[in-house]
Amino acid sequence: MARAPLLQLSEIALTFGGDPVFEDLSLVVQPGDRVALVGRNGSGKSTLMKVMAGLVLPDSGARTAAPGVRVGYMEQDPTMAGFATLGDYAASGLDIDEAYKVDMVAEGLKFDPAGDVNTASGGERRRAALAKLMAEAPELMLLDEPTNHLDIEAIAWLENELKSTRAGFVLISHDRAFLRALTRATLWIDRGQVRRAEEGFENFEAWRDKIWEEEDQQRHKLNRKIKAEARWAVEGISARRKRNQGRVRALQELRAQRAAQITRQGTAAMAFDGGSTSGKKVVEAFGLSKAFDGKNIVRNFDLTVQRGDRIAFVGPNGVGKTTLIKMLLGQVAPDEGSIKLGTNLDIAVFDQTRAALNEDMTLWENLANDPELGVSGKSDQIMVRGTPKHVVGYLKEFLFNEAQARAPVRSLSGGEKARLLLARLMARESNLLILDEPTNDLDIETLDLLQDILGDYEGTVLLVSHDRDFLDRVATTTIAMEGNGEAVVYAGGWTDYRAQRGGDFTEAKQASKPLAKKEKEAPKKEVSGLSFTEKHRLEELPSVIDKLTAEITKLEELLADPELFTKQPVKFQKATDALVARQNALQDAEEEWLMLEDKAG
Repeated sequence: MARAPLLQLSEIALTFGGDPVFEDLSLVVQPGDRVALVGRNGSGKSTLMKVMAGLVLPDSGARTAAPGVRVGYMEQDPTMAGFATLGDYAASGLDIDEAYKVDMVAEGLKFDPAGDVNTASGGERRRAALAKLMAEAPELMLLDEPTNHLDIEAIAWLENELKSTRAGFVLISHDRAFLRALTRATLWIDRGQVRRAEEGFENFEAWRDKIWEEEDQQRHKLNRKIKAEARWAVEGISARRKRNQGRVRALQELRAQRAAQITRQGTAAMAFDGGSTSGKKVVEAFGLSKAFDGKNIVRNFDLTVQRGDRIAFVGPNGVGKTTLIKMLLGQVAPDEGSIKLGTNLDIAVFDQTRAALNEDMTLWENLANDPELGVSGKSDQIMVRGTPKHVVGYLKEFLFNEAQARAPVRSLSGGEKARLLLARLMARESNLLILDEPTNDLDIETLDLLQDILGDYEGTVLLVSHDRDFLDRVATTTIAMEGNGEAVVYAGGWTDYRAQRGGDFTEAKQASKPLAKKEKEAPKKEVSGLSFTEKHRLEELPSVIDKLTAEITKLEELLADPELFTKQPVKFQKATDALVARQNALQDAEEEWLMLEDKAG
């Protein structure tokens, strides 16, 4: 018997600022769906997700959730008024016996639940919002850029959690590796239309290109038909014109049809200019050591950066990647060792905090008040790699319109801010480019273009990123910083580094688990005799068993408190009931795993 959809949107229409965002939009999310929601920056992905969450009401149409289905939404900028700590916010809405889940998720996402909400960074607040959603475990999860501000280890943890969940989810992300690993269907927003393919993101680009090719063929046929009909109208015999007015009207309709076609948005006119050539050796570091508050950043580290190198710095958040780059540039002094900078360096920096942008100023003012671009005040021109250009014309090259040029930067989306910062950088010449988390918020097409222009860039690139696919596409050398001062140089990108190391940091930690658990975690053999659903269930059960085991351990630790029963009897009883329920669930999961293993064999 078919199950009811988790969520359904029917004939949705929505208009912002006089322009339609969606018209006659309908879609369905089924139980167990794992959907990638993709589209260009500004296409309406986040808006659609808020409509799905019920946070934005459409002008017309209906949103219907199945009875009893909880729809959870990860807020990009959560409101935490009234909460003292990040953990208080993340645990709000949970029963008292479920509050321990926040600690478990916080450990995986690597944020401190005791952190003060008033001093928390944007990344910490977003991780708390993600922790809240994961702890609540709704039947449908709506995740808008969940990997932003997560390091690779936390992304791997989240990826494993989502692989093991039985809930449905819709996912917006720029991280190709994350999307490929998790999704089985794709929703594509393109010029206000939403298309669905029953294939994961891995096949998205081939599907998109096929649709665009068919569009181009149809447009070409239409243009040929209009040309032929127009020739008839000019050359037709006047005596027959009255008799063929229907054909003239048909020509007018064809022209109206062509005018109504919406042109696909082009790509930004991005380019880096290498400018003057730097010395052959860009940076030489000898015996670098640095510690902050007793925490080692690097110890006895040597590195030579040659002109044209593309060097990626990877490692957990807080390990010191940005600090090491600043040491290599001479901006932070090492405790020990020496640094020699090459000659004729012209450095451009893409800062992950977007600190170079003034949120209260307009896009125009952010470009027209930049001494590095040779402009100040209310100038309407900037120097773009030695050539004067009008500010608005230059912004249009980066897909901003004139109305946006006069809007404050704070009104932009995260991807648009990243694009504006790239516009500032690309207006000047450089031969050493520092990219600190450049991939956050950029859409996939812009990431493709950025990768291409970095390939053509004649200068040197030092890159910090947690986007595994982007690292593989760009980096020629990877410096892995794994804590306690360890910084090791590997040839190649992320996949090359992982192969040389024998796995990433997450896999290395899992390697120390007992053998019996490891055998359960990897039933990768060819599975026969099982239905598709049974095969998928067999693959996800080891993660379910691990999760239940961890929850049981937490509950046992809670109940081990000798004062819990006397001081908080209600909490004691709820924790006891939860422990019994999870022990029963664990037993059922283990029996199900053994049954499916036996059937598969």
